[in-house]
Amino acid sequence: MFGLGTQELIIILVLVLIIFGAGKLPQVGSALGKGLRNFKSGMKDDEDENSDKAERLEDGSEDKKG
Repeated sequence: MFGLGTQELIIILVLVLIIFGAGKLPQVGSALGKGLRNFKSGMKDDEDENSDKAERLEDGSEDKKG
């Protein structure tokens, strides 16, 4: 996992707890989860858009410009 060992992950977790505190940790996790979910859905939408465009080009239904 990104070349991080157990000790490094524990240090990162301790730093996060010090910076945000135990009370805000669920809020931070929730915000990160929502951000990742939005990023994934945006990437999926972009892939769908590109595949639709490729299908139109294969069908010849998209007009040539220029």
